[in-house]
Amino acid sequence: MIECVFTLDYEIYGNGTGALNELVYEPTENLLRVFEKWDARFVNYVEVSEFEMIEAAGTDAAIRMVKQQVKEMHQRGYEIALHLHPQWYNARFAHGQWELDYTEYNLCTLPQPRIAEIVDRSVNYLCDMVDDRKFSPISFRAGNWLFQPTENAARELSRRGLRIDSSVFKGGLQRNHELDYRPAMKNGYYWPFSSDVNVPDPLGQWLELPIYAEMVRPWKMATSKRMGMGGNVKGSGGSFGKKVNRALDFLRLGYPLKFDFCRMTLAELTSMMDRVIALDRRDPDTRKPIVAIGHSKDLNDLQTVDAFLAFLREKKIPVVTFENLFAHVPEFIHSN
Repeated sequence: MIECVFTLDYEIYGNGTGALNELVYEPTENLLRVFEKWDARFVNYVEVSEFEMIEAAGTDAAIRMVKQQVKEMHQRGYEIALHLHPQWYNARFAHGQWELDYTEYNLCTLPQPRIAEIVDRSVNYLCDMVDDRKFSPISFRAGNWLFQPTENAARELSRRGLRIDSSVFKGGLQRNHELDYRPAMKNGYYWPFSSDVNVPDPLGQWLELPIYAEMVRPWKMATSKRMGMGGNVKGSGGSFGKKVNRALDFLRLGYPLKFDFCRMTLAELTSMMDRVIALDRRDPDTRKPIVAIGHSKDLNDLQTVDAFLAFLREKKIPVVTFENLFAHVPEFIHSN
């Protein structure tokens, strides 16, 4: 059985540039219209740290519209989830631009008291955004997908009620940040875990639902649509050593192509899903939650999203959220 989960990273560019109206509010409004047409819902990964800091500094008046949009999405049944780039919390706005604190780039490598402080702060602000102090998100995605080393961050996030992660993409490798999701390639479509997101643990209180990816030749990443999207800076420096490491991340026989509904063409999306459908015909009893990723800043081709939702409807593949899976499917329910 196949189910498709659309997830949206709701944020401006990773270096702190960009306007909220152009990169967050308006593209998401357009996406909502497409999903409403198909009576479907997606998971909105709200990058709370940047929104809190932008609001506190008063640098973008559109923050009011963004907060209202998140509140209305919550009321209309869209899942509101926690996304976090911790380098924002010590950021300074000076000379018309944000200076981010890249020493806190990876939440998982920070001291545990700092992790706890950031988790509490971020969940509290998300409650403020949905205007519900009792709200508790169940799903998390790490900034730049960095959920390693897992244990301390998972412990603090679970203390605030989070139980599902979707940071992993099988085959992922970032030498500069010591991210290595290659061991996860031997896992199934989802798995419980505890102290290491790569390692299934039947007794784990966490559930990993990875961003779906296929291993492809590196040059297949260089499509015209993908190369035409610029400005998505996700890094903490450009030293020679870091550039070499990044090149080495690509220079391997297979590279993970994420199931990205913003960066892939309709032909790529449907071809990838056709391969999943073929696998499902051979093994229909295995539940297959297929997680797609997109970014609000990349949402410039709504026609493709609309056509892909039509394709899923034709193939009778339901579009669900993590909350749907966690609440209604027995094998997704864990003690919490």
